[in-house]
Amino acid sequence: MKRSGVADLPLHGGRVPQWLAERMTKLGTAITESVIHDYGTSAFLSRLSDPFWFQAFGSVMGMDWHSSGITTSVMGALKRGLASRADELGIYICGGRGRFSRNTPQELRALSERKGFDGEDLVRTSRLTARIDNNAIADGFQIYLHSFVVSSSGEWAVVQQGLNDRSGLARRYHWHSAAVTNFVSEPHTAIFGENQGTIMNLVDAQAKPAQTSLLEIAHDKPETTLEAARYLRMPSHHEVRAKSVDLKRLGAVLAVAYDRELHDFAELLLLEKLGPRTLQSLALVAEVVHGTPSRFSDPARFSFAHGGKDRHPFPVPLKTYDESINFLRNSLDRAKVGDTEKIEGFKRLERFVNTVETKLDPIANFDEVIAHEKSISPSVGGRSVFDDKPRQGSLF
Repeated sequence: MKRSGVADLPLHGGRVPQWLAERMTKLGTAITESVIHDYGTSAFLSRLSDPFWFQAFGSVMGMDWHSSGITTSVMGALKRGLASRADELGIYICGGRGRFSRNTPQELRALSERKGFDGEDLVRTSRLTARIDNNAIADGFQIYLHSFVVSSSGEWAVVQQGLNDRSGLARRYHWHSAAVTNFVSEPHTAIFGENQGTIMNLVDAQAKPAQTSLLEIAHDKPETTLEAARYLRMPSHHEVRAKSVDLKRLGAVLAVAYDRELHDFAELLLLEKLGPRTLQSLALVAEVVHGTPSRFSDPARFSFAHGGKDRHPFPVPLKTYDESINFLRNSLDRAKVGDTEKIEGFKRLERFVNTVETKLDPIANFDEVIAHEKSISPSVGGRSVFDDKPRQGSLF
């Protein structure tokens, strides 16, 4: 058992407003279903286990691109959205934040009784991953969120997050069962911060293989594991900056959306009449569904699909967001009855944007892109938390 990735994120206050939470649930569910439809449940677990893909996933759903709140809001949206579809899709999400994380063992046992899993083995795995990240590695982060995702075949992934009050950071840990091929197609070991204390073995005494795995992690040097694992460290600044984004890749998306010839051809691929703003969003969503691991080195770029709730890089364009959800939902529903033209077109869109990027070498003018998005914000239903009346409580 080896950790597949780690992300360090600045702490971020605030809440997810209901108008965004509901849309995140719908879009997150549709993206999950798209990945499973084309690549299977194992591939979806692999993507969840990659910190860069996970951050891009949250960004394309309209969350603040770099904040700790992405973890809670994304896993919460998936748990809500997939609950009624779990048996159909073969993906079950247990746990959550705070008291919900403590319910993980009961949820896993109840699920195991229904699906014939070894419930105690899954509970032991859940506790092991939490103990390693919370107790065994003295990095100063205390786990407050634990989500355990298991497929109908018994494969699993863990996404959990810890808080370090002293550093003002949250750290997200990703785990993936050894039976599943890692998203980057190579085995990865843990990433942890500079050694700050004794690493202790607190694993269940009955789990000898788990004890061995823990000792292997403890013996690895940080500099060795940093080279081997997927490690994402987000900056402290809130605004999206040009250096945070691969401007060539963003430029290709914009060219397909706004260049008349490219836009017309993209519409032909999708068999859909779309405005440029919706096409821009769908191109980025298509990359989250179909992109390869190397495509997610700049998660901030995916915030250009549906903005961010705190206006970074621009307010959430609700009209565009809803059109993206409707396109995906309609494509998936039609695919269920054998009409795969739209969903295949969605896959071709991702390949087409990559070709434009390679052949034309477009570079986006970052300042012009931001100015344009802000200028059209009213026409696409732009909204942020600053437009809402103050309300107590938080969905983080």
